[in-house]
Amino acid sequence: MFDEMVVRNCAPTLAGIKVGSLFNCVDQDYEDTLNCVRSLNRRLHPYGVRLITGFSENKPSLVYMYRPEKLRKYFMEEDVRSLLCEFGYEPDDIDGCVKTLIGKLFDSEEFPHEIGLFLGYPSEDVRGFIENHACGSKCIGCWKVYGDVDQARKRFALYNKCTSIYCRRLREGSSIEKLTTAC
Repeated sequence: MFDEMVVRNCAPTLAGIKVGSLFNCVDQDYEDTLNCVRSLNRRLHPYGVRLITGFSENKPSLVYMYRPEKLRKYFMEEDVRSLLCEFGYEPDDIDGCVKTLIGKLFDSEEFPHEIGLFLGYPSEDVRGFIENHACGSKCIGCWKVYGDVDQARKRFALYNKCTSIYCRRLREGSSIEKLTTAC
C-alpha cells in the first residue's frame, strides 16, 4: 500500500524528471509511515533518492521524496538561490534546507509557500504565487503558473503521463526499485 501511495504521488521524482515530491499519509499511523520511509530509503538510496517524513499531533504525516543532487543543482540557479535566501535558507546546505522546510511545515503558523522550490517548480511561479497571494495566475495544473504557460503545460503533461505509466507498471508487478531511475 505504501509503495502504491509513493508511486501515485512521486512517479516523476522516481523517474528522475522532477527534483522532489510531497504527499500526506492521511490514513496511516506515524510509526508505520516512519518504518515505511526507513525501508524505502534503504531500497532507493542506490538510485540517488531520499525520503524524509515529519508530523505533528494535529496534522497527518508528510513524506517528502527528493533527489539531493538534482535539488542541489536546481538550488544553484541564481533566481532560485536568491528566493531561498529571502526565506532564510542556506542553498549550499541541502540537508539543512530540507530540515528547515520540514520544521516550517509543522512548527510555523504560516504555510511555507517557498515549498514550490523544493518540488522543482519554476522560481518565477513560486515568486508569483507568493507575491500575488495565490491570485491572478495564468494557468493551473500541478502548480499555479505566473510565467511560461506553454512550458508549464508541457511539464504537467509529462508528469501526468509518467504517473499513469508508473502506476500501471506497479499494478503489473514491477517493484518500486525497477521503476526508479538512477541519476
